[in-house]
Amino acid sequence: MTDAATTTKIPGMLLAGGLARRMGGGDKPMRTIAGRTILERVIARLKPQCDGLILNANGDPARFAAFGLPVIADGVADFPGPLAGILAALDWAAANRPDVKLLLSAAADCPFLPRDLVSRLHAALAAENAELAVAASDSQSHPVIGLWSVALREQLRHALVVEDVRKIDRWTARFRLATVTWPVTPLDPFFNANTMEDIVEAERLAALDGG
Repeated sequence: MTDAATTTKIPGMLLAGGLARRMGGGDKPMRTIAGRTILERVIARLKPQCDGLILNANGDPARFAAFGLPVIADGVADFPGPLAGILAALDWAAANRPDVKLLLSAAADCPFLPRDLVSRLHAALAAENAELAVAASDSQSHPVIGLWSVALREQLRHALVVEDVRKIDRWTARFRLATVTWPVTPLDPFFNANTMEDIVEAERLAALDGG
């Protein structure tokens, strides 16, 4: 049984490394939906669930200064993609939070994340004696949204640097993986904004999500 006490030691890391090419460039999480940036919405959704939040982003960290979060860049050069961000977060946890065993990753462009994301992932991890846990909805896995063991960071580093593993699915396939599925009514909580059309759709979904 997972309660608040068992999940409060899980920090959250927001992946904000995408280049938003389909939106004409820039930072997708800084786009506005119903008067609030996507990143503001993600922070508000995860802050009550996590023991602190950090942001993974490359380039000038000052552009995120208003949010008051530590900003960490990828520690492995020339390895773009979410696994590099996850590794950077695990390294950060090992250096700054030695009390932490697990870390949540979430995409910073998913404005409607579930309010029970951490508790359900953690419960499944324990119930299935798994090493990793990821979210799913509508018959689709969302591997960038999951719980990661800090103890696996050197194995992840080897996979990235030596084996050139880039896809998260290739990495998670090596371990006992718990997958937790969320319903998609009234909306898919893992909807992410990739295009300007998605931003328009997100405005509609925001009303269903309570604004």
